[in-house]
Amino acid sequence: MLSFMFCVQVALSQNPDSLVQMLVQKHIALNSAKMTMPGFRVQIFSSGQRIPANETRSNFMRNYAGIPAYMLYHQPNFKIRIGDCRTRLEALKLLSQVQRDYPNAFVVKDEVKLPELK
Repeated sequence: MLSFMFCVQVALSQNPDSLVQMLVQKHIALNSAKMTMPGFRVQIFSSGQRIPANETRSNFMRNYAGIPAYMLYHQPNFKIRIGDCRTRLEALKLLSQVQRDYPNAFVVKDEVKLPELK
């Protein structure tokens, strides 16, 4: 952070346009390194215990091959979230697919993996 502030100070002393250019380059570099984007997932489970969370994730992956499942820990709960949906509509479609087996499931905003380029 200190080095960034130094760069800003140097850029301001030289030319305000160079500061803008430096900030744009920093923004591009940060976004290039980031492998996620804002999106939606379906949360199918939440508990303070790890073992039931692992079992739920394993059962889901066995029954719904091809749909990614993630276990997150937000103190004090382990959460199982599924899918990498770019839109709420995609997440609602996924929710309708799994709602019979997971009646308490719901859509949440989350950082999702970038789609693969074809």
